[in-house]
Amino acid sequence: MLLTTVARQGLCSSRLQFGVLYRHAVPMGTTAKEEMNKFWTKNTRLNRPVSPHVSIYKWSVPMMMSISHRGTGVALSSGISAFALAALVLPESYPYYLDLIHSMSFGPQFLAFSKFALAFPVAYHTFNGIRHLIWDLGKGFRIPEVYRSGYIVIALTVVTSIGLAAM
Repeated sequence: MLLTTVARQGLCSSRLQFGVLYRHAVPMGTTAKEEMNKFWTKNTRLNRPVSPHVSIYKWSVPMMMSISHRGTGVALSSGISAFALAALVLPESYPYYLDLIHSMSFGPQFLAFSKFALAFPVAYHTFNGIRHLIWDLGKGFRIPEVYRSGYIVIALTVVTSIGLAAM
């Protein structure tokens, strides 16, 4: 049974089979390799360009900040998850492990670096998140403003991280 439905982008045909509505299904009897060959043949025949690889792009501050924002978000959520899992699984309590770290008698430079390494992604992700919230208000989209806000985020991150590491 062939039904015609109106979608947001226009008309598209659908089939009702086994009580389920299928749209744009690949015909039975074809393999993925055959479908890919059809795709590439069509693109070659129509002389469509292939998407450029990321290596041809000139790296910019907004690009690096976007990648860093995603990376710090993943790292922070992974770190918090690992810490929570460790808190559930490890046999001793938190004060025991804190005393264990203190007994290792790391030098003050190592402890300051460790504090900085922990503070930096938190500060960066926080300040860059505020920058994104300002963008959500529709402000700061001109190219000079994007670069300026990026440099402000980097400066605030470094200053805040140094301040937190010094405590």
